[in-house]
Amino acid sequence: QVQLTESGGGLVQAGDSLRLSCAASGRDITYYAVGWFRQASGKEREFVAVAGLNENMKHYADAVKGRFTVSRDNAENTVYLQMNNLKPEDTAIYYCASDLRGDYRDYSEYIYKGPGTQVTVSS
Repeated sequence: QVQLTESGGGLVQAGDSLRLSCAASGRDITYYAVGWFRQASGKEREFVAVAGLNENMKHYADAVKGRFTVSRDNAENTVYLQMNNLKPEDTAIYYCASDLRGDYRDYSEYIYKGPGTQVTVSS
C-alpha cells in the first residue's frame, strides 16, 4: 500500500522559512515525479511545485518562484519543499502527490496523495 505523508507545517511569521517533507512508504518515489499543491480556505487547490526525475525537471508556480525550492532525498524516499520568505498569502494546506500521469499542474493527474499539512503565515 502506497502512502504519502506530509510534515513540517506550522504557524510562522511573514519572512520566516519552513521546510515541508513528503515521506513515501510502499513506493520508491525516486522514479516518480512528485508534485506539491496547496489549498487556502475558500479557494481552489493550486499547483506549487513539482520535482521531476532530474534537476531539469523542476517547475514552480509564479507565486512561489525564487522563494520555494523542491528537492529530493532518495535515500530517505522523501521530497522536500523549502519555503523561504513566507507571506500571509502562502497560508494554506499543503499536499504532496506522486505518480504523475499527465499535466504536472493538475492535481487530478497524480495517483497517490497525502493528507496535507497546514501552513499558517501571520503578518
